[in-house]
Amino acid sequence: MLIQFLLIGGVIVLLVFFLRHHGTTKTAAGVKIGFALFMVLAAVAVLRPADVSMLAEFVGVGRGTDLVVYALVVAFGFATINTYLRFKELELRYARLARAIALRNAEPPKHDDAVAAVDGNVDGNVAANAEATVDATADADAKDQARSA
Repeated sequence: MLIQFLLIGGVIVLLVFFLRHHGTTKTAAGVKIGFALFMVLAAVAVLRPADVSMLAEFVGVGRGTDLVVYALVVAFGFATINTYLRFKELELRYARLARAIALRNAEPPKHDDAVAAVDGNVDGNVAANAEATVDATADADAKDQARSA
């Protein structure tokens, strides 16, 4: 008899905790209803094990305990898949958030860096042009000297 009170107390605590702390507006109402029904069936199984045995025989399971174990396996599978899907959704949200933050905080190239890069090219071109001018001037001077000689 004591075990029944402890188990029912545990079921009530889980149900209250789930309904109070598990949920935003986006949480599906079906999940909450399904969990509440599962907890009610757990309380019935604790209070009336003979009824669970009769239900087990009706559906073709040997004992009520086996039926409860099968139900727990299905509930565990549901919880595992639900958790996996939530984590995948959170990973996608974090990736989108990181992209949005990266794009929002992206800095265009600084003007000084762009000018320095252009100046470097201009300076290189000026130096090449200056060398060509000096060479052309030297050639012209050499030609002038050759003519005057």
